[in-house]
Amino acid sequence: MRNLLIILLLFNLFLASGQESERPLVLHLKIQAEIDPRTNRYSELGLEHAKEINADYIILELDTYGGALTDADDIRTRILDLEIPIYAFINRDAASAGALISIACDSIYMASGSSIGAATVVTQDGSAAPDKYQSYMRSIMRSTAEAKGRNPTMAEAMVDEDIDLDSIATEGKVLTLSVSEAIKNGFCEGEVSDIDDIMERSGVDNYELEVFELGSSEKIISLFLNPFVSGILIMIIIGGIYFELQTPGVGFPILASIVAIILYFVPNYLNGLAANWEIVMFVIGIVLIAVEVFVIPGFGVAGVLGLIFTVGSLILVMLNNDFFDFSFVGGDQIIISVATVSAGLLMATVLFFVGGSKLADSKFFKRVALQETQDADAGFTSKPVAESMVGKKGKSYTVLRPSGKIEIEGIIYDAYTRGNYIGQNIEVEVISDEGTSLKVREVT
Repeated sequence: MRNLLIILLLFNLFLASGQESERPLVLHLKIQAEIDPRTNRYSELGLEHAKEINADYIILELDTYGGALTDADDIRTRILDLEIPIYAFINRDAASAGALISIACDSIYMASGSSIGAATVVTQDGSAAPDKYQSYMRSIMRSTAEAKGRNPTMAEAMVDEDIDLDSIATEGKVLTLSVSEAIKNGFCEGEVSDIDDIMERSGVDNYELEVFELGSSEKIISLFLNPFVSGILIMIIIGGIYFELQTPGVGFPILASIVAIILYFVPNYLNGLAANWEIVMFVIGIVLIAVEVFVIPGFGVAGVLGLIFTVGSLILVMLNNDFFDFSFVGGDQIIISVATVSAGLLMATVLFFVGGSKLADSKFFKRVALQETQDADAGFTSKPVAESMVGKKGKSYTVLRPSGKIEIEGIIYDAYTRGNYIGQNIEVEVISDEGTSLKVREVT
């Protein structure tokens, strides 16, 4: 009898676990901020996760005033291509880009007091964008509404203020629908209070709910998008390159710079901010600086262009521009980007003067740098040649501004002036040969 009871108990547990596994799985996504590369990536990862866990339904909760059109279009396209039923839950506002995303969903539910519409494309100063952008927005609003069986003219009226829809949207004002208006005109399946209400209206009363949240790695990526952290990374990038150029071969500064470059560019690239051409621009800038330092004496056009390319790319990476088109980049974003890079450069400059003096006294520097004194009494000399070169004449092999190279009797020497500029192929005279290069003056 006891064994029979145990068998029945195990059988009931088996049935209960089977019933539990048959419960529909609902994945809950939340977009409650500006539509930008971060929300774009969040939605991308969320929809991928829905496929991985074989979710039966997706609830996309929206409370946004809109954002970048390019990112909203990416989200819209993914939703339209999705085979899993997805319901928009407008829990206050779905304006502009938020309206576009909502219309792409299979069903729209709205909380009391919510609204949908006002999808006119605006520029960074809040004024209407050029007509080519309005035309594109009208087109995708219309096509999205058609794809989901909603009134395309009303969707277009959310963008175009010239469309007159009688009492709903008078000419001169873009369309914004309240809950009751959205229900009446087919842009809302019903007024709800929460997800339970949505699923009950969908005929699902026993389901398992999973709230999608970013994983640890994605949170770390988001951390490195913080302007303060970005400023520190920029400081390490510039400081590392500078110290490596000052003391070639040490290794540690350039290694730190490379790590900082990866941590700066990869998160921005994954979030759709860093374009390939911006990364190439940064690499070209570094190459130009290296060429100016190691190949071309002095600091001229290549060095200046290198600095412009390097600093410019660091700023552009943080902005969602379309190849120097800043129509949809907010003024505050530009200010934050420029301020972040400027702060990084300022901290790097402070590091040059403060950290540079302390670096020589550090234990690490003493392990990698020569500490012994090479006295002249022991036979050591810094002269580039054994015999005296003072008084000898030659020609400037390169431009001296103030350093460069000269040619004397067919041999090339490093040389420098007292600070004045000497052009190429100008006759010069050696006035000192102490040190690692010759000190010269122009022969007049």
